[in-house]
Amino acid sequence: MSQRLAGKRVLITQCRAFMGPVLGEVFAEQGADVILDEAPLVDPSRPAEMVAAAGRIDVLVANLAVPAPRTPATQVSDEEWRLVFAHLVDPLPRLARAVLPQMLARRSGKIVVMGSASALRGRKNVSTYSAARGAQVAWVRNVGTEVAPDNVQVNLIAQNFVENPTYYPPELIARPDFQERLKADVPIGRLATAREDAMFAVFLASDECNFLVGQSFPFSGGWVT
Repeated sequence: MSQRLAGKRVLITQCRAFMGPVLGEVFAEQGADVILDEAPLVDPSRPAEMVAAAGRIDVLVANLAVPAPRTPATQVSDEEWRLVFAHLVDPLPRLARAVLPQMLARRSGKIVVMGSASALRGRKNVSTYSAARGAQVAWVRNVGTEVAPDNVQVNLIAQNFVENPTYYPPELIARPDFQERLKADVPIGRLATAREDAMFAVFLASDECNFLVGQSFPFSGGWVT
């Protein structure tokens, strides 16, 4: 079996949350030298320390997660807003300052942000979470455009309805009401496996994919098209 990431050093953040567990497994299967970091990146100094300890990084997978509050807009507190943005948005410029200089110097590198389709579709009572995920989309669009001339590609997977321990744990999936929701809301009628999503991330991280710039790709079974 060919290994699409052979020789690549890949750093995956928050490796125990969201898509982290399967990303680490699948990227290693594809030949990558995988560096896993499990800490939430709320400490402003943590991204630089993490990248310095890792050394050369060919691919950064910014896997950022926090439980999504379900709060009516009239009740969103400053504390909720700051907490969600601290986990999902604030790490991005810090990671960029830490990892982009080496990628730009080599004229080679990839950043894949594991985002959410919540940024692309309006829903009730998730304004904080969706705004933070939307900020990720805007960041990727602009930074991706900025670094593309130096052969560095930055893209985002805007996912929903994908098996993962943070948002779709087994106990939720097993509930009959959730299964009915899948049939009603998701055109394909099922969750994606975590592996399906991880293989899309492999493609974006691989040398097969060098022409996609600043894109946010819906990965949601038709929930967003």
